[in-house]
Amino acid sequence: MPIGLIAGNGRFPVLALEAAKKAGMDVVALGIKEEASREIEQLATRTYWISLGALSKMIEICHGEGITQLMMCGQVKHTKIFSSIVPDWRLVKLLASLETKNTDGLIGGVRKILAGEGIELVDSTLLLKDLLAPEGTLTKRAPSDDERRDLDYGTKLAAALSAHDVGQSVAIAERACVAVEAMEGTDAMLRRAASLVNGKPLRLVKGSRRREHLLFDVPVIGPATIKAMAETGTTAACIDAGRTLLLDRDELIREADQAGIAIIARAPVSN
Repeated sequence: MPIGLIAGNGRFPVLALEAAKKAGMDVVALGIKEEASREIEQLATRTYWISLGALSKMIEICHGEGITQLMMCGQVKHTKIFSSIVPDWRLVKLLASLETKNTDGLIGGVRKILAGEGIELVDSTLLLKDLLAPEGTLTKRAPSDDERRDLDYGTKLAAALSAHDVGQSVAIAERACVAVEAMEGTDAMLRRAASLVNGKPLRLVKGSRRREHLLFDVPVIGPATIKAMAETGTTAACIDAGRTLLLDRDELIREADQAGIAIIARAPVSN
């Protein structure tokens, strides 16, 4: 019986499908037309392309393929949920029933609908457990005392903000919160923060929110994150150990070391 994979953008779904192919697993990809790379067609057993909002079509494909387990891999930009989505009747009904249209509310509602159709939403990192960040210092350089104070403050702040499902990341400078990630994503948040600090060094804290599960919206960092950090003068980062995916890890660490960036992974802090 195949497992289903909803593919968003980025390297996450590609790496998950590569791992599945190596393991000889039967994985059917449901690529989001507005987000996913065509590369998934070369890796999945079969690929279907669906638009954002096509919830009924997704359920129909799952039933037709005999899929009872479905994972979500890759990002769907929050801004596209508001600008690009054309909801079908099933999603219209769901959206009308939600008190808040944040990630928890929207995906939580979809999860309930899928469960009612006999489809279980499973851990997004199921195929990539070896890519989850181990606890400790990941780079050659550990954070300095000054960087660590900023990271400590940012960790507490991110944990407090997580209860409101605002975003995964905060940018800190001199023990002050310069920016909070909202819909724009981490890289854009760092660029916004850099425009506000007149060249002062930034620190990045990326949290996994308060959720116990990893069904969706899993924190990810990769070489693109390091590029954005170097570009914005962000000298150190703290991520949640065991709950953050390191994409293209060797390249990520190599580029961080070359840029003199320190990265640490800590046990998640609850709010």
